[in-house]
Amino acid sequence: MKVPTKTQSTQRNGSIMTENELATIAVDIAYKIHVTLGPGLLESVYEAAFAYELTERGLAFTRQQGIIAEYGEARLDIGFRADIIIENKLLIELKSVESIDKIHHKTVLTYLKLTGIKLALLINFNVNLIKDGIHRKINGELF
Repeated sequence: MKVPTKTQSTQRNGSIMTENELATIAVDIAYKIHVTLGPGLLESVYEAAFAYELTERGLAFTRQQGIIAEYGEARLDIGFRADIIIENKLLIELKSVESIDKIHHKTVLTYLKLTGIKLALLINFNVNLIKDGIHRKINGELF
């Protein structure tokens, strides 16, 4: 699935950024947001702040990108949405929950499979230390 972007691909040192480089930036953004806003707000607040930071950095991204599942010849466009997709390479799923459940991990892995994106970060802002809320997921990874 090709995901549309808002701007051209961002380059660093003349080459297109890798998934890992984008993930490093995303972790930095999550840290900045968590230090500034703290835990306990709605996910939509963190998403808006994340989008603001991505825009400030000139990165191409989409918010609430629809994800289509196919079953046989049927297209199941029934409300699956990724919170943020950066540069068509990194999927970000944001949470503000007491704890991340297995279903959250499985959902992100399914989103990776359906989109063909290789890397995702599942980020829970409702933690004391943001490092405890960041989970790296790789397409094809078993849970």
